[in-house]
Amino acid sequence: MTAEPLGTAAIEVRRSRFYAHLYRVDGSEDVAGVLAGHREAYRKAAHHCTALRCGTLEEFKNDGEVGRPGRILLDLLRKHGLGSHALVVSRIFGGVLLGPGNVGRAFRDAGEAAIREAGITR
Repeated sequence: MTAEPLGTAAIEVRRSRFYAHLYRVDGSEDVAGVLAGHREAYRKAAHHCTALRCGTLEEFKNDGEVGRPGRILLDLLRKHGLGSHALVVSRIFGGVLLGPGNVGRAFRDAGEAAIREAGITR
């Protein structure tokens, strides 16, 4: 991956694996590089959901995943007051459909764990 993550976490929910990384970024162009690194590092991942807060810019991407996980990750960045950060969570499908609610919770739990590991809590 291109940038060094501030915090990382990996969780497993019903055989699906979720890999979360928190980065400090200067803008949306940094996220493109980070996302390319995630696609390379987690080739088996079906989805790479992202959230970005940088100044007044706020973006999220669900990457085709159900349950609006990008929005949930953006809410985590807001909750912890992270203004120049990106949160990326990659999911490797484990063969069991989780449904929108469980997918959202799994992405949230992975994102929270990465933020906690970075030592940034509010």
